[in-house]
Amino acid sequence: MSDQFQDLQLCAPTLEDVKQAAERLKNVINPTPLLENREVNATLSGRLLLKVEGLQRTGAFKFRGAYNRIYQMTAGEKKQGVVTYSSGNHAQGVALAARLLGTHALIVMPDDVPQAKMDATRNLGADIETFDRNTQNNEDVVARIQRETKRIHVPPGADCRVMAGGGTIAYELFHQAQDAKAQIDTVLVPCGSGGLTAATAVIMNTLSPASDVFAVEPELFDDTRRSLLAGERVANPKGRKTICDAIMTPIPNELTFSISKPLLAGGLTVSDDEVRNAMLFAFERFKIVVEPGAAVGLAAVLSGKTEIKNKVVAVILTGANVDSTAYCAALNAARLATRALQVHFEPEGPV
Repeated sequence: MSDQFQDLQLCAPTLEDVKQAAERLKNVINPTPLLENREVNATLSGRLLLKVEGLQRTGAFKFRGAYNRIYQMTAGEKKQGVVTYSSGNHAQGVALAARLLGTHALIVMPDDVPQAKMDATRNLGADIETFDRNTQNNEDVVARIQRETKRIHVPPGADCRVMAGGGTIAYELFHQAQDAKAQIDTVLVPCGSGGLTAATAVIMNTLSPASDVFAVEPELFDDTRRSLLAGERVANPKGRKTICDAIMTPIPNELTFSISKPLLAGGLTVSDDEVRNAMLFAFERFKIVVEPGAAVGLAAVLSGKTEIKNKVVAVILTGANVDSTAYCAALNAARLATRALQVHFEPEGPV
């Protein structure tokens, strides 16, 4: 274990770190709602609470952590600029935070990221350098840029200040649930780099230790679930694809996994078809847009991967940044699958 990681490991976010981050973000972020639908609850025989971070600035939760990190940079560091890796949401969060706080962002992005996410990132003032996620390592690309430019790295998750910013979601969620007189049994978190998962696990373990926190991943990118079972970090095979581009990660981050490992109740996985169904459900029943990677927790509930009957299940919907064409295609595919299932089970004659 490197000396650098040992230092970072000592910096897992605390409740106090998250409270301080919440104070910094108070007049900067959009307050995001905790939605509940009585008819949905009746159908599920439990209480489903949706924390809608797609209504956050830049359309995803990532702005919280990026702002909290960059806010704490020195004037000299801001002159040097920042660099990060992202498939889209963290990129936009860093780009906006950098612009608001007087610095400049360079984003390392996979070359297969949807064009809409690249365009949105550039529109916020950032520059982009692309790489091939199947042949290159994003950490190596970021490290090279750091050496060449002296920019400050603002990672998607593996930084105490970034995690503390993300942890404000769980902090808000806990208090919003209290206001709704809901004692949370389960929290489901979409898991990519693992920063939000780790921060949520810390905050819920502190404020509501009876609540189980699960990492949720696409079934072909279940590195965190398999790592939890193995007791050590396990990588995903290369060359796989999923519609959940925001959480396509190669291996759990060393820091965030070390925080999550003793605190998580486990890991859950869902298929792309189950994600499409969840996106359609969110649109039809809650009237909200959810991007594929953000819908995995809701997909886990709807597909029965976690128990909701007579329970309170909170789902963090992490973002809404999805290309309109891809979004419509996902919803139409889910509708067709539902109709095909209905036809398949339709009685052939009078009963």
